[in-house]
Amino acid sequence: MEKDKSSVDIVKAYLRYLKLGKNYSINTVEAYRHDLGHLLEFCKTQEKSPLDLQLEDLEQFAVLLHEKGIGPSSQARILSGVRSFYRFLLLDGFLEKDPTELLDSPHLGEYLPEVLSVEEIDRMEAAIDLSKSEGQRNKAIIEVLFSCGLRVSELVNLKLSQLYLDERFVRVLGKGNKERLVPISQKAIRELQLWFSDRVHLTIKPGEEDYVFLNRRGHHLTRTMILIMIKRTARDAGIHKTISPHTLRHSFATALLKGGADLRAIQAMLGHEDIGTTEIYTHIDTTTLREEILLHHPRNIRSSNF
Repeated sequence: MEKDKSSVDIVKAYLRYLKLGKNYSINTVEAYRHDLGHLLEFCKTQEKSPLDLQLEDLEQFAVLLHEKGIGPSSQARILSGVRSFYRFLLLDGFLEKDPTELLDSPHLGEYLPEVLSVEEIDRMEAAIDLSKSEGQRNKAIIEVLFSCGLRVSELVNLKLSQLYLDERFVRVLGKGNKERLVPISQKAIRELQLWFSDRVHLTIKPGEEDYVFLNRRGHHLTRTMILIMIKRTARDAGIHKTISPHTLRHSFATALLKGGADLRAIQAMLGHEDIGTTEIYTHIDTTTLREEILLHHPRNIRSSNF
């Protein structure tokens, strides 16, 4: 074990691991560093190194987070970062035992993010004016977000070279540059193919040729463009919920869950590294992946009738 390094050196090694080993973005690494600051502040008050903390110390730390008035979701995020830190210390030989193994997270209740029903998704798509140049593109965007559960950042960076439509898969580059294969419904494929018929008429800017979704000037879309489009389309469909592109991702997961899909399958589809992130939806047993998606997502159930 390496117990002779200072807390500063250990934290630097951990942040370097997140950046280089996990391929996390600068902003993500900074968020981990900020949250870890709570633990380092606690260590100073206890006059202990992070390497010396035991389970009872970390339980006291969790209580202090609550007493500071930090909300349950923020407490859970901070403690998740602390667990990640101690897993690194264990893997890198700083510790022989992980003191966070039995550390509980705050109870977050049964809150679920706002979701849309299949009928509401259909209403949004029906509200799009297909006579406009961007109409079919927007319909395809909504369908791909809902049918594949993509993050908006994954959607705006989606490339033609990542589509395997004959095999009904999309290769997605997610957080930390981690790739995953996502099954895509026949409905989403049809909407994409219709969009491609419009896309060929665009004058595409050099370097933008491989992006799936483009604006009328031939540039790939931004997150803000997608957000504005989703909000306007929901308004036009008479939907008064507060929604964003991420609402379609939540709707995707909820639709799978209601259809009987396994939580581990949903975790893999969403690209969640930790099953705890997916547990916001429910707690169920482990089974399979691709078959669950193809069997249980409502778009795939419907498309089987064609």
